[in-house]
Amino acid sequence: MFFLGMIFTMSDWTAGYIADVGYTFGYYPELNPLAVKLAFLFSGLVCPKFSSASELGFGQGISVNIHAAGSSIQWYGTDFNPSQAAFAQDLAAISGAEAKLYDDSFEIFCSREDLPNFDFIGLHGIWSWISEENQSIIVDFLRRKLNVGGVLYLSYNTQPGWSAMAPVRHLLSEHAEVMAAPGRGILSRVDAAFNFVDSLLEVNPGFLRANPSIVDKLKRIKGQNQCYLAHEYFNRDWQPTYFAEMVKLLEPAKLSFACSASFTDHISALNLTQEQQNFLKEIPDDDFRESVRDFIVNRQFRRDYWVKGARKLSAQEQLKELRKIRILLVVNKDDVDSKIKSSIVGANIQEAIFIPLMAALAKHQVFSLAELEISLQSDNVTMKSLVQAVMILISEGYIAIAQDEELINNCSGKTVKLNQHILAGTEGNDDINFIVSPVTGSGIHVNRFERLFIKYIKLGIIDPGEWSQKAWALLSSHNQKLLKEGKTLESDEENLAEILRQANEFSAKRMPIIKALQVI
Repeated sequence: MFFLGMIFTMSDWTAGYIADVGYTFGYYPELNPLAVKLAFLFSGLVCPKFSSASELGFGQGISVNIHAAGSSIQWYGTDFNPSQAAFAQDLAAISGAEAKLYDDSFEIFCSREDLPNFDFIGLHGIWSWISEENQSIIVDFLRRKLNVGGVLYLSYNTQPGWSAMAPVRHLLSEHAEVMAAPGRGILSRVDAAFNFVDSLLEVNPGFLRANPSIVDKLKRIKGQNQCYLAHEYFNRDWQPTYFAEMVKLLEPAKLSFACSASFTDHISALNLTQEQQNFLKEIPDDDFRESVRDFIVNRQFRRDYWVKGARKLSAQEQLKELRKIRILLVVNKDDVDSKIKSSIVGANIQEAIFIPLMAALAKHQVFSLAELEISLQSDNVTMKSLVQAVMILISEGYIAIAQDEELINNCSGKTVKLNQHILAGTEGNDDINFIVSPVTGSGIHVNRFERLFIKYIKLGIIDPGEWSQKAWALLSSHNQKLLKEGKTLESDEENLAEILRQANEFSAKRMPIIKALQVI
């Protein structure tokens, strides 16, 4: 989740939100309007054209700056933390995207008179961590400033998935507030609270006997980033919201549920048994069906698109628009597995579709679905099966949606400037693990070595051996060493050999993709 805009008071400008440690530098693809369009089309809904958009609570500003640099959309946003807003503003100035980013509270930002109406408003991981007063301010903002036909992206903690963990979260937060020694920082209080809960579970309380899975869940949680844990579990306001409650909360803004922002949710066979699918089909009310589905999958976190005035496409219009969607393969073909991560054992894309589709996309060229439909006709691949396969492969990160050529050309200057800045900062830190592609208008995950290799390529250095020498010289100057299979590599030779292995692998497998994405 992101840092949040808050109601400002002289006594506590944070309004109970954790502000003494920064949040992570995450990127959230659901905020990319290209993803919105495909989700709407697959659901048979009209998607508006996006010319103005806003992100509320943009955190470090990675997503908003990537989407501003990678599109022609005018972006606005706010985050209540001034240090994060300043960082985000610097990125916007460097790229030349001219995103209008502020450090206003929600109350102040939502009452600004210099804001346009918006076609898209996004809030990732905000709702569950703010007060009811701020929620009301946001709903009123959506009512006034979201255009008719406009889209809201909203993600939030939900029930019943939090039913076992919610009491533990309350105990963690209470311990940090009541038991912490005066003056201890939030990260120290986080450690102390988790240690206390571990001690509590060792005495075998009745809660543990009723919820035995909580031990494994806590182990997974404690392995996460400490700053993330502070923001996720230790804010004053924290409340999972049932889907049915969200429907009622957004009614004053004239918003209705459109579809899930998670592409795998659109393919029922990946998440539901046939018996469960049949059961849901018998429920006539759309919203109640969503609530029941949450119980079936034990949903803990929802990512949803809402719309102010849903309009259905005819079957012919839906096919026409889907055929215009452009995609490309963004991983090595040999790394793609037809077997998909799923709650249903054995879920996979049929080989009759998977094999010819991978063959067509293998060279990382951009194809429209119409072009793929024609090229795969001899393999008896229907448009319906093609679209379903594409949705699954996008959700797994194997395929990305591409923009049209005119937009790619128009935004390439901004993406080059933003990427140059991110690459230049790689030598000093490992904060930002994303760069932007003008082809997709989205963030591309690249680890630190990959960013260094890209930087060296841009400097005209093409030999992977030279990349590895320069990268190891950098790390060793900072007394840093590599980990391999959980063990620290001690000698220069071991570290250099491992970096060279990664450099050769990048050159052979990842570089053609990075080129196709027009990053180099």
